[in-house]
Amino acid sequence: MLDFIYYPVSFILWCWHKVFGFVFGESTAIAWILGIIFLTFTVRGIMFKPFVNQVRSMKKMQDFAPEMKKLQKKYANDKQRQAQEMQKLQREHGVNPLGSCLPMLLQIPVFIGLNHVLRAFTMPPPGGGVKTENYFFTQHDVESYVNAKLFGVNLGEAVYNGVGVVSGGAANVGFQWGVLPVALPLMIVASIATHLTARHSVARQNAASATPQTAIMNKLTMYIFPLGVLVFGALFPLGLLFYWLANNGWTLMQQRLVYTKIDKEEAARKAEAAEKRASLGPKPGQKPTAPKVGQKPVQQKKNQSAQGGSQKKVTKAGSAHGFAQTTPAEAAAKAAEDAKAAAGTNGQNGSPENGTGVPGLLKDSTRKSGRKRR
Repeated sequence: MLDFIYYPVSFILWCWHKVFGFVFGESTAIAWILGIIFLTFTVRGIMFKPFVNQVRSMKKMQDFAPEMKKLQKKYANDKQRQAQEMQKLQREHGVNPLGSCLPMLLQIPVFIGLNHVLRAFTMPPPGGGVKTENYFFTQHDVESYVNAKLFGVNLGEAVYNGVGVVSGGAANVGFQWGVLPVALPLMIVASIATHLTARHSVARQNAASATPQTAIMNKLTMYIFPLGVLVFGALFPLGLLFYWLANNGWTLMQQRLVYTKIDKEEAARKAEAAEKRASLGPKPGQKPTAPKVGQKPVQQKKNQSAQGGSQKKVTKAGSAHGFAQTTPAEAAAKAAEDAKAAAGTNGQNGSPENGTGVPGLLKDSTRKSGRKRR
């Protein structure tokens, strides 16, 4: 029923087994273990780009988490409107909520497929007899896998083979205590690796955007899931435990590389924004530059009247009555005009020749002679 999963998984494993079997021998456990590990690396390499998109999507969601909280509070009584507004906000920020789940969803079929393929090596055929094939593996490959043992234990064996979901109808049903000494250290290491992976991911979360649901999920991923690996690892064959170890090791390395790259990009954006702001404003200690000759002022005075004559009235600042005043240049020009007019009235009330220098005044001798005539 799931052959569309089993065949691709078995083909990738077949390719890597041929590569390492050429070096170490096809019937050795190390060739099969390395084949399983590099099968994991191949699948994770294919999903590298979705993982980067997942990290960026989670980073964006943490950035606008306060806005989402405001929407939840604003439309607390209208769930439909709340969902619509949150979807609108996610579209504006270019965030796809399903993008963060895609890497996990893609790993589930690989896990199921590898579990079934490894179990199928030791499962007898439906009609009985000798097993001649296992998807892409021939009878020679099946015999090679059966003869490959790690400390005397076959890679397809598990501590308990009684659950059909994971055992796939294994021949030896029940507890296999001889597998426990080899499987238990792998289960412990796999559990610790799962905890470290979850811990590293939780440490990247923004505390300001944390919610009660987020806190619950963090506890589940950091403690309950690793405990589940330790307990339910007894149901997995040894080969699948190596897949789990390789998967968590890849995740730790990938998280460190991707998170470091994203942190550098974020720091570069902040430095660029700060440099741009600094370039727009004056430097510290720099005096403002004077306007150039002929440069128009930024804002004209509102009380400046149009220039239509030689005299310009300016309203005195702070005057309640707005008395008309003249500028010093205009006052000097007016005084010069008055002086010329006074000079042109020689012989009437006074002139520069009368000796007084003040218009309208006569010499004392003239006044006395006038009195004598009368």
